[in-house]
Amino acid sequence: MRKLASWCFVHRRVVLAAWVAALVGFSAIHGLAGSAYSDNFNLSGTQSFDAVTLLQHAAPKASGDSDQIVIASKQGRVTDPAVRKQVQAMLARVARVRHVSEIVSPYGPRGAAQISKSGQIAFANVTFDVQSNKLSAAASKSFVSTVQAGFGHGVETEVEGQVAEAAASNGAGGLGLGALAAGVVLFLVFGSLLAMALPLLTAGFALGTGIAVIGLLSHAIQMASFSSELSLLIGLGVGVDYALFILTRYRQGLLRGLTGEQAVVESVDTSGRAVMFAGIIVCIAMLGMFALGVSFLYGVAIAASIAVAFTVVAALTLLPALLGFFGTRVLRRRERKALRDGRLNTSDESPAWARWAGWLRQRPAGFALAAALVMVLLAIPFLSMRLGSADAGSDPSGSTTRKAYDLLAKGFGPGYNGPLQLVAQVRSPAQEATFVRIDHAVASTPGVVSATRPTLLRGHVAGQPDVALAQIYPKGSPQDASTTDLLNRVRDTVIPAASGGSGVRVLVGGQTAIFNDFSGVLSRKLPLFFGIVVLLSFLLLTAVFRSLVIPLIAALMNLLSAAAAFGVVTSIFQNGFGASLLGIDKTGPIEAFVPVMMFAILFGLSMDYEVFLVTRIYEEWHRRRDNREAVTHGLAATGRTITAAAAIMVLVFGAFILGGQRIIELFGVGLASAVLLDAVIVRSALVPALMLMLGESNWWLPARLARVLPHLRVEGSAAREPREPASALDRGAVAVPEPTSAG
Repeated sequence: MRKLASWCFVHRRVVLAAWVAALVGFSAIHGLAGSAYSDNFNLSGTQSFDAVTLLQHAAPKASGDSDQIVIASKQGRVTDPAVRKQVQAMLARVARVRHVSEIVSPYGPRGAAQISKSGQIAFANVTFDVQSNKLSAAASKSFVSTVQAGFGHGVETEVEGQVAEAAASNGAGGLGLGALAAGVVLFLVFGSLLAMALPLLTAGFALGTGIAVIGLLSHAIQMASFSSELSLLIGLGVGVDYALFILTRYRQGLLRGLTGEQAVVESVDTSGRAVMFAGIIVCIAMLGMFALGVSFLYGVAIAASIAVAFTVVAALTLLPALLGFFGTRVLRRRERKALRDGRLNTSDESPAWARWAGWLRQRPAGFALAAALVMVLLAIPFLSMRLGSADAGSDPSGSTTRKAYDLLAKGFGPGYNGPLQLVAQVRSPAQEATFVRIDHAVASTPGVVSATRPTLLRGHVAGQPDVALAQIYPKGSPQDASTTDLLNRVRDTVIPAASGGSGVRVLVGGQTAIFNDFSGVLSRKLPLFFGIVVLLSFLLLTAVFRSLVIPLIAALMNLLSAAAAFGVVTSIFQNGFGASLLGIDKTGPIEAFVPVMMFAILFGLSMDYEVFLVTRIYEEWHRRRDNREAVTHGLAATGRTITAAAAIMVLVFGAFILGGQRIIELFGVGLASAVLLDAVIVRSALVPALMLMLGESNWWLPARLARVLPHLRVEGSAAREPREPASALDRGAVAVPEPTSAG
């Protein structure tokens, strides 16, 4: 690491030119080749996926998503001639939209039940020949705009469904505001515009190049359309943090009188090592999503890992080169004047954090108990988290999907917003009769309010079986627990009893069933995912810190931080506590993929702070061979930097709360609260208090294991150099240098 830092400092023009060439080159190639993001969704082995597959093979035109156009007449009935003429003209235009394969109009022979009892609300079912994830954003928006063109003259036309949801998706907003907030915090921390700009500039180079590479890689690997947005979110977080850690150590070196090159070498050899190992752990957490066995998430994991890898490489190469250009100009004016006058800073420690560390050292058990109690109380709601998918009733109140949802619920009942779909292959009139019998049995099941008459789709290839379809409307909304219970009861009890060994396999599909199956698949595999990520991180930290206790504490604390963040999310978005402050007027279940994505991100980010804190404590341990001194001095030296980094992340993630979309708000609240709790309570109080209580047991490692483990030397060479004690905590302390080692 020292050789790398020195080379980048000396050959800074070459390093900068290489990064500029990489950014411009990859961006240009990406601009020419474009991206090939794909939201192909595969839940093989589930009934909902099997139903889609059956329709794709037997009846392609009916295999796509189905949206609902909702019509409301404010001044009369939807059957009034003027209203009917206006609506039919709109439906005729919609029928010409690309990928629309069928429209069941409320005015047709099959649509009699699609007009409410009041006569003021009706709906038309629009079937596409592809799933919504196969439609371009332009095609989705064209469909919605065609529907809304029928608005006027006392008639309201709104649309709900996956295609309409895709048209309204704007990605992860708030990135620019988050970067601006990060810049403000950096300026307050460093007091220098140049020092403020360097972490953002380093992260910008890394993310610009990384996103271009991710876009190019999307041609070879299936990546979800939100992969780039998520990578930017994670990359901005870790990229600014990593550069902040190294830049802080560089500034501390300059203030102690080191030359620019010496300060760069020391910062990379110490904080740079922590950055490298923290980045590896973030990548492990993201790539752990492969354990879920859901191919939809594989590309997301790879994309996020690429973004993180680029931020690590930029922090270890580009930042030292830039520091070579700017030298002491990253210091405040008064600090530069002090250096010119020969007044050196003999300590890296913050006086305020030194006082806090002293209080912790006096009563570690009390602080540990209080901190743990707060985190456990916040985590309690997590135990009642219900995974599912929030329906359009949770969309912003002004969106067309929310208006359509409310109109359908008013005219027909909330269950009409997410019907279940019965699908089966039929090969004979007897099997058709069996399907009709099953349809009647399901329709009479408690919790079902209505069902359509079965429709027979003739096989589009000679000799291929026909497919029977029917829509089932539950009493509850798509996100209600009662709808999930109904789905399970129909699948497990009603259909098997009604089929009576006829050989007809009736599948229950539709969007509501798809989301329920997705939740079930992820719920079953979450423990495996959590276990693999924690285990791999534990093994890496064991090698890094040559201890079994430190990795165990880190794993438990990271799990506690994640549980507390999940508890906050559950309290707000599921239980409604404080939801009105965010403009949320309807609660619902937590999207199934949110715990997966959040855990991977949070585990990586919280491990950043853990590695940075414990690395400095580890350095002090090598110097002093006194655990109490090592913990207090390590916390005093890093507390200010960790809280500054956390403040940046809280503001970056908090900016996403302003996005107006439930998913974006959910991620923003979860990530911001997790980072805040982790930095302020866990890393600043709970971890150091536990390390003070455990004493030298922190550094226990069986001799046999010590001989096998590689010497990764995260503490760097600087830890072997004795330093004169200089702070108030050092009174009477003697630094004990580490014995010379060949490692």
